[in-house]
Amino acid sequence: MKAKEFFGKFCSKFLIGNLLAMMLVVIALMFGVHYGLSWYTHHGEGILVPNLERKSYHDARMMIEELKLNIIVSDSGYNKRLPADCILAQNPGSGTYVKEGHTIYVTVNSPSSPSFPIPDVVDNSSYREAEAKLMAIGFKLLPPQYVMGEKDWVYGILCKGRRVSTGDLVSIEAPLTLMIGNGQYDVGDDIDYVEPEYQMMEGGNVDEFEEVTE
Repeated sequence: MKAKEFFGKFCSKFLIGNLLAMMLVVIALMFGVHYGLSWYTHHGEGILVPNLERKSYHDARMMIEELKLNIIVSDSGYNKRLPADCILAQNPGSGTYVKEGHTIYVTVNSPSSPSFPIPDVVDNSSYREAEAKLMAIGFKLLPPQYVMGEKDWVYGILCKGRRVSTGDLVSIEAPLTLMIGNGQYDVGDDIDYVEPEYQMMEGGNVDEFEEVTE
């Protein structure tokens, strides 16, 4: 077979048509896989989460539902400078892209300040220890009130002029006053020690008891 006849059969229209068909199939599969995965995963699509902070929960809910998203209150806080039921925080934050139907979790402002139990500091800790524990909880402290007793020892807690005890629920906004010792004691609290009296015999010896036997 001559080379011309060989190349003529190799380059026949039938063979060229098959090769082109195979190339088109491969290209079609590549585009199909690419766009199919993009459609399945919604690649490149997303909804921009708006800023909900400082908005009322009602307004925030309307905004979220218009974007076909969900909103759930996950926690509450307290900020006396903001109105009740407004949004204090959100997750995910504003500017984040999410898919349709995604849930936005928000923290809303409580209508009243939270209350916490008084810890066990009365007659159980020094002024600095009690101050650190109360401030760690969030309580505000007024200047201490000094009373008779051991210096810097906590003898009581006052809230709005009323004495409170361990475990009492007190608003975090109510300032507290610690009653601490000033290092002085009342004269009436002194203990008098009385030495026992001994009957002295002549010569300075102690009169011993005589054992009586029947």
